[in-house]
Amino acid sequence: MKPRLYTDYIERVKPALMEKRNYTNIHQVPQIEKIVLNMGVSCNLEKGALEDATRDLAAITGRKPVTTKARKSIANFKLREGQSVGCFVTLRREVMYEFFDRLVATALPRIRDFRGLSNRSFDGRGNYSLGVGDQTIFPEMELDKIKRQQGMDITIVTSANSDDEARDLLKLMGMPFAEGK
Repeated sequence: MKPRLYTDYIERVKPALMEKRNYTNIHQVPQIEKIVLNMGVSCNLEKGALEDATRDLAAITGRKPVTTKARKSIANFKLREGQSVGCFVTLRREVMYEFFDRLVATALPRIRDFRGLSNRSFDGRGNYSLGVGDQTIFPEMELDKIKRQQGMDITIVTSANSDDEARDLLKLMGMPFAEGK
């Protein structure tokens, strides 16, 4: 069974974008290609911080995260080559649409004093990145088992050629952008 948001994209969003942007071919319509969640962890703080971040990211996404390691040593940051510095998960296809639906419908409204996402977080190529300061906004997290607050970066990669196309796509899919003055 296809995710609810995917069927909504096919039935409502794609025709609306074709009409609004005057696309001549259905394959010109932008779509979400993947979503990447990244948690950077300073392992100098506590032992077990990386394991906690990996467990939290696995609970949020349902996928096992990949551990990232430092490529080179930096003395000022007390960082050694090969030391674990974080973890990430790449979501595609059905899992990506399910996560995007949970992000827009349940997680983002749980942010305290939420007034919408910034319109300036596009990278110029149609991709959108947002930072979440606390993992407890996701309903999968059990508050009793969290030892420390850990933020994460969420990058939504689209096939759009420009930021305007990506903004229209994400807005039609339910992304709550802040209204500019």
